[in-house]
Amino acid sequence: MKKKIVILGSTGSIGRNAVSVVRHLSDELEVVGIAANRNIKLLEAQARELKCKYAAVADEGSAGKLHGNLPRGCTLLAGEQGILELCLKPEVDMVLCAIVGTGGLLPVLESVKAGKDIAIASKEVLVMAGDLVMREVRRNKVAFLPVDSEHSAIFQCLEGKRKEDVGRIILTASGGPFRGRKISQMKSATYASALDHPVWDMGPKVTIDSATLMNKALEIIEARWLFDVASDRIDVVIHPQSVIHSMVEFIDGTVLAQMSAPDMRFPIQYALTYPVKHSGSLKPLDFAKLAGLTFERPDTRNFPSLDFAYEALRLGGTLPTVMNAANEVAVERFSKSEIRFTDIWNIIEKVMSYHKRLDRPSLDAILSADKWARETAVSI
Repeated sequence: MKKKIVILGSTGSIGRNAVSVVRHLSDELEVVGIAANRNIKLLEAQARELKCKYAAVADEGSAGKLHGNLPRGCTLLAGEQGILELCLKPEVDMVLCAIVGTGGLLPVLESVKAGKDIAIASKEVLVMAGDLVMREVRRNKVAFLPVDSEHSAIFQCLEGKRKEDVGRIILTASGGPFRGRKISQMKSATYASALDHPVWDMGPKVTIDSATLMNKALEIIEARWLFDVASDRIDVVIHPQSVIHSMVEFIDGTVLAQMSAPDMRFPIQYALTYPVKHSGSLKPLDFAKLAGLTFERPDTRNFPSLDFAYEALRLGGTLPTVMNAANEVAVERFSKSEIRFTDIWNIIEKVMSYHKRLDRPSLDAILSADKWARETAVSI
């Protein structure tokens, strides 16, 4: 029987790669519904190709333009409520959440409560509400599978291992387009140059986060909640080739690493078909052609994002939410040339320092902290 899935964020980078995986594994996977924010042209094309029963558009103005253009038998859903309605359809087995930013939080929470398995690409969900989300995951006994290449790697390295045998988790990072530069050299960095990633083909927000190392900062927090590991046992190493996607060091000093070509379809396929591995359409590594794998320590003096993450985890509460929201606003402002590249870090640091933290926040408190941080980040 085919696994019936929903893809939230189907028109983004992860979503398009997920469609590619489904195209190859059409005997195993069926896409019941797809959702996007406002890219209705691509959404319509995907709905036709995948023969979806439902298509949801978060932006209600854009949804109106799609009305009447969907294939016969495909129902249009609109707005945030439409996204939730899609996730909760009784025939849905799994929700792949690839919504960029904070918009994935409510759909993921409600899907978990409804007993749906989750493939999570929206790292902001766990950054904002990791404790809350994972409590619901345990309560409802659903699968919660990482789509990030790093967390998929860790998940695979930990399979069948005892928690007490784990020494530390080692996240790898490419270093981004500005690896090796000083802050003074990055002050004049343009939006286009920050989008020029040396390895990965990603969406613009994630690519800018990679340039600041904020993507890795978010992944530190994500790893803490996904794997229930204290932050002092989560390390980061720069690995420019992005062949080793992450590692787990055990208490006896041995290390397991997961390797593949840098292609997001690998972890997406693993999450969608877990626990079964299927023959893929992607080429395996040719070790004879690997020129060499190198590693270096992250430069936190010139790239302070990792320190922000460790501080947010140390103090906890609503601070990770605030860090994430401030970053989202700062990246948006940088994309509009309102601030310099290096101002992204300045804004995050200031908003975090201004925040009056709440411990063990409710969902309402998390959303309130998110709103406050966004308003504050706009004013700096």
